[in-house]
Amino acid sequence: MKYISLNKLPIKSVSHNVNIKKKTILKKGNIPHLTNFSQAVFTSGQIANIHSHNDMWEVFFVQSGSGIIKVNGSEYLLVKDVCVMVEPKESHEIINNGKDDLIINYFGII
Repeated sequence: MKYISLNKLPIKSVSHNVNIKKKTILKKGNIPHLTNFSQAVFTSGQIANIHSHNDMWEVFFVQSGSGIIKVNGSEYLLVKDVCVMVEPKESHEIINNGKDDLIINYFGII
């Protein structure tokens, strides 16, 4: 059993843009096949640049704010309560094009 408080976790940078901050709630090794479970905060204008993962599914759930996710060149609106699943090898990019912080909870599975 793990009991974790988001308020007590250290703030780190996401690997695709060091200016975007995250808190890792669960890390690789905590649960089989889970690479991480984290919360990222994108301030206005921040972008997690286009990338893909060879063997990882990634699931994003928007907690607040708004933005865009581009998956394989198609754009999808990110707003509160939207969930997006990206499959391995799908290129994706997240953009906060709103005024407020875009807060996304996300996890990866291999």
